[in-house]
Amino acid sequence: MKKVAIIMGSDSDWPILKPAYEILKEFEIDAEILVDYAHRNPNTVRNFVLNSEKQGIKILIAGAGAAAHLPGVIASYTTLPVIGVPISSSVLKGLDALLSIVQMPSGIPVATMAIDGGKNAGLFALSILSVEDKMIADKLTEFRENQIKQVEEKNTAIQLNL
Repeated sequence: MKKVAIIMGSDSDWPILKPAYEILKEFEIDAEILVDYAHRNPNTVRNFVLNSEKQGIKILIAGAGAAAHLPGVIASYTTLPVIGVPISSSVLKGLDALLSIVQMPSGIPVATMAIDGGKNAGLFALSILSVEDKMIADKLTEFRENQIKQVEEKNTAIQLNL
């Protein structure tokens, strides 16, 4: 089974990244979770990332707030896709994290989601995996079709109550 790693700098980031984990599980994709800190424990992060490909990990999702170095540090150690999730954990409400992740220097890309966009990080990981896996692609298509149905049902409910 294809694996995705979800790495966060603090356990307080879990509520933001848990939706990524949940959508991956819904699609029956294994996800490994790591709580670690790029600044306080850089060797653990480095070793995890350097060994991730050998462990079957295909994509790394990294959530970070404030200076948000974790996604960039991870991307510097691997050519695997890295998806950054800026977290609104500071007085700047995630804008600092967003800018830190999205402004990576040329040559070290990090795909950047919206502030607190954990679920979209999981969906983007699934989109990447779907390029080579028709079953995931089919499930994503069904997921999107169900979203359309839900919107139509909500519209109908509102229209009936006018």
